[in-house]
This record gives sequence, structure tokens and C-alpha cells, in this order.
Amino acid sequence: MAQRVKVDNGPLHGLWAITNRELKKWYKNYVLLGMSLVQPILWLGLFGKSMNLGSLFSANALNIPGLNIPKSIIDALGAEIMKSTFGTSSYFSFLAVGMLAFIVLFTSMQSGMSIVWDRRLGFLSKIMSTSVSRGNIIVGKALSSVIKSLAQATIVLIIATLLGLQYRSGLTVLDFVGMYAALFLMSLGLSSVFLMLALRSTSWESQMAIMNLLNMPLLFASNAFYPVRLMPDWLKPIVQVNPISYANDIDRQLLLGSTGMSSLAFDFAFLAGFAAIFTAVSMYMSWKYLTK
Repeated sequence: MAQRVKVDNGPLHGLWAITNRELKKWYKNYVLLGMSLVQPILWLGLFGKSMNLGSLFSANALNIPGLNIPKSIIDALGAEIMKSTFGTSSYFSFLAVGMLAFIVLFTSMQSGMSIVWDRRLGFLSKIMSTSVSRGNIIVGKALSSVIKSLAQATIVLIIATLLGLQYRSGLTVLDFVGMYAALFLMSLGLSSVFLMLALRSTSWESQMAIMNLLNMPLLFASNAFYPVRLMPDWLKPIVQVNPISYANDIDRQLLLGSTGMSSLAFDFAFLAGFAAIFTAVSMYMSWKYLTK
């Protein structure tokens, strides 16, 4: 049966209809939802828990036979080393917050595939024969990606909390609001980037190739796994222009109380500019390249 999209009068013709259509394909497919959460959960449960960097600075690892240094002193020193390096005494907490950007990245990457499949299956021709503007098609798909990203990030955050994520003292609701705002801006910008690339893709194979080419560099050339200060000098400039780094920096400052690589104001300004620029560019490209 052919799919239909109801459109309303006004400047936002069909925006919610397109957004809701994309969401239905996600929340009604429990297998797809579960599989999208497997990878970050495996990172948390296996990599995060097995790579216990705090044990490297514990009394068992640092105590030198014959010196008889009290265990409490060595443990306190190890905790300070961890905190000065990662901004928290728990590497798991450092990694868990980075997993929020991880799930947002991989969800945002899938946004471009919807354009490719809609064109291939003929739905794009149907929606473009209505009064829905091409810009609203792009914005609707980006918004659906943002909503999916934030929902999945919430699930990952809950699981990380159950596994032992250590929040900073004095945490408030506003800190969580700021965290979601950072993830929102990051997801909007990245979704727009991948939608923009999909507009120029001629097949689903080329879009998949682009996704596979960009996902690992975007993730590992960020502070998701290690602080910027531990990275080689040639990599630092790349990390410092990666929007994932700024989302992680905001989240760790708000949730863990870490010292950021820049101020919260600059982090938010960078993400806001990134989201605004690429959303505008993707809308412009939709008018130029979005065809039946």
C-alpha cells in the first residue's frame, strides 16, 4: 500500500508528517532499536569495565616493597593522578559520558540513508509532488534523527548509571538540560552533514562507503576515549575542530565536574555555529540537488 503524507497549510508544510514517518520506522522496529544500542553498551560493559586505568595507580600496582608506604596515601595519590588526567577518578565515568556522543554520531549517520532509500523506493517522488518544500524534507529528517539520538543517549546514560557512572557532587537539573542541549546541537549538525552528502550520493553503496569512511576518524579524532592533552601534537588541531569533542567537553564539565578544554560558552557557541551552518547548507543543497 502506498504511503501518504498529510500536509498542513503554512510555512512548515508537512514538517511533522515527515518527522513522524521517520520516527515510526524506528520505534515500531524493536529489533532495530535494540541493535542500535548494542555497540555502545558493549563498549561500556566490556571496554569500559575491563580497561580499569584506576587500578594502574592503586596501592597494588604502585607500592614498592620495603618502603611501606600506607595504602591510603598511594590510593589518594593515584586518584589525584587520574583526576588531573581524565577530570575524574573513574575512567569508566570518563568513557561513559563519551558514549553519549558515540550513540549520537552513529544515529546521525543513518539520517542520510533515508534520502537514498526514499529515492530508490519511489517515496521521494510522491512527497515532492505535494506542496511540502524541499527544505522541510531535510529539516524533518534531521529532526527525526535528533529525537532518536536523544532517546538513545538517555538509554545509554541510564545503563551507564547502573554500571557505576560517578556524577559530580551538586549536580542539578540544569546540568542535564545543558547536556541535552549540547547533544541536540551536535546531532542536528551531524545529521545535516550526512543528509547533505546523501543528496549527492547516486546509490546506497556510495552513501555506505561515505559513512564507513567518516565514522572512525570522527570518533577517534575526538576526546571520546582520551583527553586531548594525551594526544600527539599533530592530532590535537583536528580534535579541536571536531564537534564531537565540544559536545563531550560540555557533558563532562556538567556531569563530572571536569576541567574543560575550553569554556562552556565557547563550546556551546561552536556547536551552535556548526549546527546552524550545516543546516542552512543542507537546506540550500536540497533546493539545488533534491530530485525525484
